[in-house]
Amino acid sequence: MITTLLACMIAFFFAINIGASGAAASMGIAYGSGAVKHKKTALLICGIGVFLGAALGGEEVVRTIGSEIVPESIISIHVALIILSSASISLFIANLSGIPLSTSEVTVGAVVGVGIAYQVLFVDTLVIIIMYWILIPFVAFLLAYITNKGIKKITVKYPFLLKGNWSKCLGIVVILTGFLEAFSAGMNNVANSVGPLVASGIITIEQGTVTGGLFVALGAFFLGGKVIETNGKKLTNLNLLQGSAVSGIGATLVMIASVFGIPVPHTQVTTCSILGVGASDKGNDIWKNAIVTKVVKTWVISPFFSLVISYSLVKLFADFNVSRVVVLVLFIAVVYIASLWVPKQSQHMYKRKMAIKK
Repeated sequence: MITTLLACMIAFFFAINIGASGAAASMGIAYGSGAVKHKKTALLICGIGVFLGAALGGEEVVRTIGSEIVPESIISIHVALIILSSASISLFIANLSGIPLSTSEVTVGAVVGVGIAYQVLFVDTLVIIIMYWILIPFVAFLLAYITNKGIKKITVKYPFLLKGNWSKCLGIVVILTGFLEAFSAGMNNVANSVGPLVASGIITIEQGTVTGGLFVALGAFFLGGKVIETNGKKLTNLNLLQGSAVSGIGATLVMIASVFGIPVPHTQVTTCSILGVGASDKGNDIWKNAIVTKVVKTWVISPFFSLVISYSLVKLFADFNVSRVVVLVLFIAVVYIASLWVPKQSQHMYKRKMAIKK
């Protein structure tokens, strides 16, 4: 009973954090562009979109997390607790070291770690998921690059589109695409928190998507203020046409993946869309930005981090071994040191900025 309660607490706390970080960012462009004036209004729209996405379309990804990477029969309540704890620990350590991990990759990594520990893993499903992780961000970048080329031609030929009543119409489009992005986040991300609970039989899949969606939505509404402020006011430098394109591309690709039950890194899809717009505007200069290195770190580190933790926890509980503890500690230390590495180009840019300030 205590283990079940603890697993549920960790799962729903994980869901709240998903809402506060990744999901809340979906309305950042709408808020930053001024299409939505008030922060709480933007967060409310986000919360509604996330909940509806989870409740109406989250089942397929929940099934994948719960039963298509490893057999559902091996995910007991204790194993579910290990998976959720591994994902949560990974995110906590990542926050301390400044690495922006993907919740989807962290959760899949934790499940794979359990599968390796029990020597039961559906490799075919895992290969498909990894292919989607590579393909979808690339497609997002390519579509955003091509779309922005068209947008630049349209705005030069019809500059009035960004002014007056036309601007208000585009604002509505940005809000709608932001809502769709939140909807897609609900479809895809709720599985990260409730998938292990469903697999262990603690709750049904319908209860999981609705309850998990509710907690993700609550996290977005009550704790997403700083994220939407940062994404909307400090990081976003897109006009209304570009903003609607980025949100629309990200939402469409994530929803397609969700229909096929593939958990994808939502934040990285959006990041690649923004990079596509930046590459279209600035050319090769965009690759000098340290964010590219950060994205690559995220893709490589996220799944392996939680994989090692979940594998070690299974082995520790099954058969205590000091050497495995040492390996786990060394792995965490190496990842932390890697997170402190900054490309030389970024160091030069930083020194140049400091010189200008002086």
